[in-house]
Amino acid sequence: MSVERVLLTNDDGIDATGIRALYDALATDYDVVAVAPTGDRSSAGRALSEGVEVADHELGYAVDGTPVDCVVAGLDALVPDADVVVAGCNEGANLGAYTLGRSGTVSAAVEAAFFDVPAVATSMYVPGGDDWWKRELEPAEFANATRATRYLVAEATASGAFDRVDYLNVNAPIADGERDGPAPMRVTAPSPWYGMEAAHDGNGRVSFSDPIWGRMNEGDVPDPIGTDRRAVVDGEISVSPLSVPHAAEPDAGLDEVAAAYGRATESVR
Repeated sequence: MSVERVLLTNDDGIDATGIRALYDALATDYDVVAVAPTGDRSSAGRALSEGVEVADHELGYAVDGTPVDCVVAGLDALVPDADVVVAGCNEGANLGAYTLGRSGTVSAAVEAAFFDVPAVATSMYVPGGDDWWKRELEPAEFANATRATRYLVAEATASGAFDRVDYLNVNAPIADGERDGPAPMRVTAPSPWYGMEAAHDGNGRVSFSDPIWGRMNEGDVPDPIGTDRRAVVDGEISVSPLSVPHAAEPDAGLDEVAAAYGRATESVR
């Protein structure tokens, strides 16, 4: 397939540095229209509003809603002729299987798949442990992410990859001005490692933490080569080819359980 028009969205907000960097990179080859939230809607997952306010923006449209709101509004009303949806570039990585339902960036790509539109979700790993988000990022630091996204929009569509998968979850290391050339690219699978922790303070509050960030900062990741998290820690661009919806397993041993349901509930009538 050929790509002419790109719908660009994110979850950091339409004025974020990452979406501007990606817009500038893609606009050299494509007609890019941004349909993105007015502000930060990180970790919104696939939340959908009943309706949203839309305003014109120099990049396209600013939507007072979630990333999924932006994709639905974009593909069904504002930019219905988009050939590809690109979500990002997220300021922070979206790594591991457990982020796929939580990340607004990835959820935008998932939503596009239900419209049968190929999508690329792009995020950038920012080192620094639990306080990485305090870092002020410059457009040049997104170079690995923008270069990889521009390449994949062209080459993954031309190769027919989207005949076999619905979207690509891309995570790139932050660009280092001292690095010689672009980071290498590796096809990966999302890491299955899960380590979320909860702490109850005894006074009605439970706080959450994800210990993986500290382990990544020390280079002590629990993932083998071939996983997304290992790739970015090793300085590679991770590309995970993924599909939706979740696969249904017809042989899960539930046929007899379902058949017995009527007999089991007769006693409660």
